[in-house]
Amino acid sequence: MTHVGHSASAHPAGDSGDTGGSPVSDPPVTSAGEASWKDVVAAYVGLTKPRVIELLLLTTVPVMFFAQRGIPPLGLVAATVLGGTLSAGSASTLNCVYDRDIDEQMRRTRRRALPRHIVTSRAALVFGLVLGVLSTLVLGFWVNWLSAGLAVLANAFYVLVYTMILKRRTTQNIVWGGLAGCFPALIGWTAVTDSLSWVPVVLFAVVFFWTPPHTWALALRYREDYANVSVPMLPVVAPAREVGRQIVIYSWVMVATSLLLWPVASTGWFYPVAAAALGAFFLVEAHRMHARTKGTEDLSAINPMRLFHSSNLYLSLLFVAVALDPLLTR
Repeated sequence: MTHVGHSASAHPAGDSGDTGGSPVSDPPVTSAGEASWKDVVAAYVGLTKPRVIELLLLTTVPVMFFAQRGIPPLGLVAATVLGGTLSAGSASTLNCVYDRDIDEQMRRTRRRALPRHIVTSRAALVFGLVLGVLSTLVLGFWVNWLSAGLAVLANAFYVLVYTMILKRRTTQNIVWGGLAGCFPALIGWTAVTDSLSWVPVVLFAVVFFWTPPHTWALALRYREDYANVSVPMLPVVAPAREVGRQIVIYSWVMVATSLLLWPVASTGWFYPVAAAALGAFFLVEAHRMHARTKGTEDLSAINPMRLFHSSNLYLSLLFVAVALDPLLTR
């Protein structure tokens, strides 16, 4: 169960692990020997990108409710949440280890543990691998081995395919790299059923099409950062208007895919109503941002962070609707 957006993803809906606030001044360079134990603990927690974990779990637990058609066993939910947290933390930590060279140069990542030298790269590597092993054991023994295998596959894809191959080589980095952040939907389903079906695949696809608008909005805000470290995010190599156009296209496909869950899973009335309302909200925001890109590259006028935050709200509420549907309409 790795992250999205970058979530992202996306993951890499959550590749940054940040929500993209105002620029900050450079933090003081520290060493592990100078840092207090509280600083060190906070640094290790920061390596796991807790905000990304929150979003990933929000696409896992609601699917468990949907798969159960009610409230799943709380012990199973706790084990899945623990295993998912360890898994996502492992992937994020290993991402930080590999990307430590560019993190030192990027404005939004300079305050991470490795750029500040609070944690050594070797210690972070060991920490990430240990988290990965623990997550596999927790999911395997307390949930099921199918869920554990999917979590391992997601982490391997995120670290080996997205982080090490795609991210620095192609504008399609977060499109295909975002696949890793879609796995929590599958894991939530298999945790309850110990099997796969088309229902979680639809939710997997929703997250897949959600990742580009989510991540490109953030990347547009920080395009100078990406350009300075030669990471070819779409906003680096294309004008803002083209980024806005691509976001609109993916947003329409995402909303259409979200509505597929209604016939595929035979949901009650609540989910399609919520999905349609949330989809309309997001499409309005996507079109408005696209309109703001016409004739300008001024980020203060485009305000991409509005869409970024809207994307977080959209996905969160959509999956809440997934959880509530069987409770309200059974």
